[in-house]
Amino acid sequence: QVQVAESGGGLVQAGGSLRLSCTASGLTFDEYTMGWFRQAPGKEREGLSCLSRSGSRVTYADSVKGRFTISRDNAKNTVYLQMNSLKPEDTGMYYCATRNYFYCSDSSSEYKYWGQGTQVTVSS
Repeated sequence: QVQVAESGGGLVQAGGSLRLSCTASGLTFDEYTMGWFRQAPGKEREGLSCLSRSGSRVTYADSVKGRFTISRDNAKNTVYLQMNSLKPEDTGMYYCATRNYFYCSDSSSEYKYWGQGTQVTVSS
């Protein structure tokens, strides 16, 4: 059974940093692109970043570009999201998802397996 699990969320002050981790099991990790999504209270789910299966292709949403960095360690079946200069508007539930294709997409409909989410709260 495929399992995707995020960790690393928490409560931080504005300007602080967090690193999220996502570990996938039950699949061949290096056959999947990995994406990070966020859903803020009362808003639609937003694609934040994705990283191709080889790690050579990457995308970022304008809202996080320059502040967030995605990376992956295929040997550990893990993808990371380093979040710096956090803002209150970054508050939300963060999800990790898998896509069985070579290249990135920011569309949630193109991702098959999802984690349960990890909460990030940024205080003013």
